[in-house]
Formats: sequence, structure tokens, C-alpha cells
Amino acid sequence: MNNKLNYTFKEDLKERLKDLEFKKAWDESEPEYILSCQLIKKRLKSKLSQRQLAKKTKTTQAVISRLETMNGNPSLSLLKRLSTALNQPITLTINPK
Repeated sequence: MNNKLNYTFKEDLKERLKDLEFKKAWDESEPEYILSCQLIKKRLKSKLSQRQLAKKTKTTQAVISRLETMNGNPSLSLLKRLSTALNQPITLTINPK
């Protein structure tokens, strides 16, 4: 990071991950990040707005928004409804550390 006014997200993240407290928080947020990215990608690919997806899953647009901004805690039931609405299979795994 020679020029602090011009560096990439990856460069910034690499530096921040050297801070153990930040790294721990980053690692703990990974499942929410993955869900958020996949949900946005699949929703956009399906050409659905948050409101349209919410209607198909019998929830509210605010719930979809919270999931996409990593502020939600979806139930398995909601994940199944999202999977059906987006015509995508759902796969859940628990990985041992």
C-alpha cells in the first residue's frame, strides 16, 4: 500500500486481517456474508426485486433486506422458502474446525 489514496479492497483487507480482533470478527461473519452474496446474486439473476422475492416467500421486503445486508438471522423454514422461490437447491453443512 504505497499510495494510501489509491489501493484496493483486497489490499486493505489484507492489512486489516493482521489485527487479530478484526480477523476474528471477519471469520465469524463469513456465513452471513456467503448467504448475503448468494441471495443477492440469485435474486438479481431471477430478475426479482426484494419486494417480489418477499411476496414469493411470504415474508416482507424488510426481511429480505436484512438478509442481504447481513443483519438477519433466517430460520431454516425461511431458507427453504427462499430456495423454492429462487428455484435453487439449498445445501447446509457444518464443518469441523
